[in-house]
Amino acid sequence: MQLSHRVAAAFAHPLCWSLFGLTGLTSCGGGDSFAPTDALKVVPQGTPPFISSVPLQGVRVKDLAAVHYTIAPKPGASARPVDVRYTIDALSRRGNVDVANDQVALPVFGLYAGYANQVSIELTYADASTQAMSIELTTAAYADPNAIYDRPTILKAREPGSALGFDYLALKNMNGGPIIIDTDGAIRWVAPAAVTDSTSTAFFANGFEVGAKDSTVLWRFELDGTVTPTTLDNQSGYTNFHHNIDHGKTGLLVELDRQANGAQQLESTLAEVTPDGSVIQQWDLAAIFSDLMRNGGDDPAAFVRPGIDWFHMNATTYDPNDDSLVVSSRENFVVKIDYQSGRIVWIFGDPTKYWFSFASLRAKALSLPAGDLYPIGQHGISITSGGNLMLFNNGLGSLSQPAGTSAGDSRDYSAVSTYAIDAATLSAHEVRRFDHDRTILSQICSSAYQADDHQSLLIDYAVADNRTHTRLMGLDPSQNVAFDFEYPTTPCTTSWNAIPVPLQALTFE
Repeated sequence: MQLSHRVAAAFAHPLCWSLFGLTGLTSCGGGDSFAPTDALKVVPQGTPPFISSVPLQGVRVKDLAAVHYTIAPKPGASARPVDVRYTIDALSRRGNVDVANDQVALPVFGLYAGYANQVSIELTYADASTQAMSIELTTAAYADPNAIYDRPTILKAREPGSALGFDYLALKNMNGGPIIIDTDGAIRWVAPAAVTDSTSTAFFANGFEVGAKDSTVLWRFELDGTVTPTTLDNQSGYTNFHHNIDHGKTGLLVELDRQANGAQQLESTLAEVTPDGSVIQQWDLAAIFSDLMRNGGDDPAAFVRPGIDWFHMNATTYDPNDDSLVVSSRENFVVKIDYQSGRIVWIFGDPTKYWFSFASLRAKALSLPAGDLYPIGQHGISITSGGNLMLFNNGLGSLSQPAGTSAGDSRDYSAVSTYAIDAATLSAHEVRRFDHDRTILSQICSSAYQADDHQSLLIDYAVADNRTHTRLMGLDPSQNVAFDFEYPTTPCTTSWNAIPVPLQALTFE
């Protein structure tokens, strides 16, 4: 490609710059006659094409305060621009600043593949003055090795300007690392090949934390492509991560299998950990429920069954309103426990299931008014900005109860249910429900999350159409469908869970 030696700039200071170390691609000095409508054209290096590094030279690093870039959307696109700001401290910690040679390596991620991306860069100095330039980054095409993510079926395209509280989303999947797409269905970031399964993933501190499925390694994926493995400080016999990773009180809520007391504890151990692998606190749900049941006069051995997937933890969330944890047991119910003591506050689930036959558990049960939906086989629980409990209400009854006991009800559709809960009266009621006119059943996996303080929702029907398709759907604050994408899947592989990620407004401090 012919490279132009021009940059469109509005400078408060003269700027010397160099991109990718290519000879001849330098210009500097005040008073240069840059044409304001031209843009420097360069070919970014490295793979995948969604990430590039833009070296800037002669930028008076000692006076630099921040670097900010935006990537212009394609014509007709609905997603807001990728918009990222780095403080100079954040770039320095990443090793991207060379004071001696007066240069900065700017990580640019979120690029379109196979496209001439228009990128605006602004430098801010300590005296609040600024320099601005525009560059064109032409990227290579990308072919998804799974033959899935680069070819969505757009059942409903998002309209430009439509009201939606998010523009980018990450797909947790069983085909590899997390993948970011925008609300137009375009891939905008793919994790480097370090994991084969990103089921256990959280977006945390502007990067991804991914737990290994066969070990206690916690992988850190930075958006600039950096990958760092950490092993959990393991004093409790942890063997592997499973299901989700969620945000905790200060760190990450991770769901773990472990060996303890001579038995395999399946999907009933929760821990809060830091990204460096330190364990802050642990909750053994088998012990917590055994204590409650013994104190209530029941035999816990009939319910808590080590070596069997009796609990099946699949999601958790921290509730700052009362310093508690809400934990999803797909097999049984949703349970709230006190963060410090592990005391059970309430239990919320289908009262026709086996668990309700125990007086000690029944005494903690929340009741619902007639017509409201109990959580059944739920996933993706969270606390909304209004302080309510929201979850993907799958509708599939229990799969691992003792022979001859009740698996509870099953529905022929899935819903997203939001509940207001009164712990004092042990009562709840649905304050919001979306069931798409009862036309979609996604029996397992799946998720629903609110976008920050907005009322917009991202819904992942992981196994729609008899477990053959994943449906990704965005709802605006009025619960109108803003977009609807479909991908082929085998059960839970394409996107078992999906979360909004704020590429439209990221700041690295």
